[in-house]
Amino acid sequence: MLYPAPLTQGSTIAITAFSSGVPAPLHARLDLVLRDLRTRGFEVLEGQCLRDNQQYVSAPRDMRLKELMQFLQDDNIDAIMAPWGGEIAMDLLPELDWASLHNAKPKWLLGFSDISTLLTAISSKLGWATCHCTNLMQLSLNQSDPLTSSVFDFLRLPKGSRFEQSSAKYFEATYADYAVDPTAQFNLTEPVRWKLLNKKSVLSESVEFSGRLIGGCLDIHVMLYGSEYFKPELHIDGPYIFYFENAELKPTQYYRALQGLKLQGAFKNAAGILIGRNAVPDESGAPLSSIEALEMALGEVSIPVIYDVDISHLAPNLTLVNGAYANITLDNHVATVSQSLI
Repeated sequence: MLYPAPLTQGSTIAITAFSSGVPAPLHARLDLVLRDLRTRGFEVLEGQCLRDNQQYVSAPRDMRLKELMQFLQDDNIDAIMAPWGGEIAMDLLPELDWASLHNAKPKWLLGFSDISTLLTAISSKLGWATCHCTNLMQLSLNQSDPLTSSVFDFLRLPKGSRFEQSSAKYFEATYADYAVDPTAQFNLTEPVRWKLLNKKSVLSESVEFSGRLIGGCLDIHVMLYGSEYFKPELHIDGPYIFYFENAELKPTQYYRALQGLKLQGAFKNAAGILIGRNAVPDESGAPLSSIEALEMALGEVSIPVIYDVDISHLAPNLTLVNGAYANITLDNHVATVSQSLI
């Protein structure tokens, strides 16, 4: 893996919305998190594709493509962040000049949701380590839960380092409205319990497995798998720990996505699978629930499957480095995730 240089005091972070942008009612929140980046000691370079949102994107494709390529090729930039995800970042994948990017300095790209579209493509095609974590719009300095407040601490670590995270104690079931309160924090009210899917009868026993991390938003990754944009074996040696989170898929769609990955052989060289908290509420009286869909698809695989993990549109989120060597332990719903940047 090619690990970007660790972030330091004075590192430059470029901000561009290569997927959804930020409409005017949310500019106060955007200004707050950008100001907080500067308070953390970073130089902030604000792109032109950021402060608008039309037809799910910040700007026309050619503008987003040009700005993203400019930032990726600029060796004075140390990291690239988008404000949050969106819907159609994949429209940029075939248009990026991948050949020229092989000569660019690796830099950190971080975020989740539709941001993971680019993260996985960069790791698959260029071999850069990328960071699946809390999005910029959630990274205010007043957000003090351990998983969120540690993101930049981990990105300051040099290659060869190891860091460890524990599962959160609580998660949020409803989102903050930044248009009403730009300073809002997560509403962490619901107990976190990571669960072992395919060994229900031995929930009190511990499980442990290791491998290289790769994954992201299931809604997108099921469509990318097998293409050049989601083919970890190009640059990442297995075994893999796949991680996925469901943003919008209803139970039958959720089942088809996971079953499709299984049928395509995605998990044949996997040590385990992490499934994030499901962000789609089950409909009352529906014939199939999300957990039933998950059990139907992965309940009988021979590797550990842990679900309700801190990877989700329901905060908080782990910081997971694509390509890092990870060790996962689960003991009676309490989890530890260690990652080595090797």
